[in-house]
Amino acid sequence: MPAMLTRNGNRKRRIWCSMNASYGLTPAFLVGSTSVSPFLAMMLNAAFVSPFLGLGAWLQQGEQLPEQPSSLFEMAHGKKPWDLASRDPAFGSLFNDGMVADSGFIMDIVVKECGDVFRGLTSLVDVAAQAISKAFPSIKCSVLDLPHIVADAPAGTDVKYIAGDMFESIPPGNAIFLKWVLHDWGDAECVKILKNCRKAIPSREEGGKVIILDMVVGAGSSDLKHKETQVLFDLFIMVVNGIERNEQGWKKIIYDAGFSDYRIIPVLGVRSIVEVYP
Repeated sequence: MPAMLTRNGNRKRRIWCSMNASYGLTPAFLVGSTSVSPFLAMMLNAAFVSPFLGLGAWLQQGEQLPEQPSSLFEMAHGKKPWDLASRDPAFGSLFNDGMVADSGFIMDIVVKECGDVFRGLTSLVDVAAQAISKAFPSIKCSVLDLPHIVADAPAGTDVKYIAGDMFESIPPGNAIFLKWVLHDWGDAECVKILKNCRKAIPSREEGGKVIILDMVVGAGSSDLKHKETQVLFDLFIMVVNGIERNEQGWKKIIYDAGFSDYRIIPVLGVRSIVEVYP
């Protein structure tokens, strides 16, 4: 892109060069073992961006219906993202690669900085088991996912893949790990998922707990950019009728699901770990 030229062309060129240096891509962030480029490609793909063009019509739909309207994504594509991923191979690859990239990036941080939340566990049901299994070999890790995801699961690992539906039941484990799952759903759905988690784990005295990796709006740094990023994610997740909750929002669904206590660990940038105890 050439610098803009006016009668003060040199000054314009210096300004552009300064901005270009300030906002250039960071190779170490986008390339390498912890690359998040597939995740960014997913978020910036037209499949996720174009639904926001129908925001006005979607809001009007909500005013006309007594129940919650279909999500922006459903209004644009006729299906939820995970349903479209199972039917459209190109979108499925984009979606799955994005989720895997994000898991790889964030789980490196979780294991290094928050490993204590996994110590002492004997079994774990989660959605990012490869990283946990490698870091904590003594933990028997299982992954619960939809059948079409499990069908493409890697072979020859110590992780057990189980086809199922978290809204129906969750396999028993010492702990359940939910990474960026609950922000996709409204309160009623989250309470149902958490109740199934509660049934799957032992008592707190026996080490039972649910480990949630998600955003807690307002937790962590008070830096303006930190807060702006959390608000931006709250806006983006609206595409699937999701919500980024503050502590009061988390507290409500946790207690409504029958849990007795929780602890928030805001150590993962804009995301936090929430330990939930029966």
